[in-house]
Amino acid sequence: MSKDDDQTNWPIWATESIEIGNPDPRWLEMGRQEEKQLYDLLSAFGVGQVIHIGSTSVPKLPAKPIIDLMANVDSFERITDISVLLSSYDWHYVPPHLDNKDWRRFFVKVKNDKRVAHLHVMLKGEQRWEQQILFRDKLRDDPQLVIEYARLKSNLAQEFNLDREAYTEAKTKFVNLVLGL
Repeated sequence: MSKDDDQTNWPIWATESIEIGNPDPRWLEMGRQEEKQLYDLLSAFGVGQVIHIGSTSVPKLPAKPIIDLMANVDSFERITDISVLLSSYDWHYVPPHLDNKDWRRFFVKVKNDKRVAHLHVMLKGEQRWEQQILFRDKLRDDPQLVIEYARLKSNLAQEFNLDREAYTEAKTKFVNLVLGL
């Protein structure tokens, strides 16, 4: 086990419990504000789009109160420059060897030792980009899916309260079913 794998050295926000909150209509506006600020900051680095995704982008869906966003770039070459800039705005870079998702570069925005936003930087053309948008839009268009997904998330949050990776992985079957994968 490396020094980085020892969770006793991790910040509080890296191991916080999963808490699903009631839907908050302010999440959509918060998402728009984050989209704009991130685009303004990152367009100089080749970021083409910043989009609010995830449960907070779906009206009436209970969620962790964390705004999920994704941004696309031509390459990860300038990720260090992006990281330096975003650190001034309370964003923390999670290196790929800790994130274990080679298809993205991941940032967490932290306020008062709690996650308030996630940024998934992906390469243009990444398959997951379109899947994220499609899943969000299917939920937005189908109130019954929202009810089913809310129930699943609530159950999984209880089962995997301290294990974010297991929680996310357990949602995959539902997401793939909705996407027809």
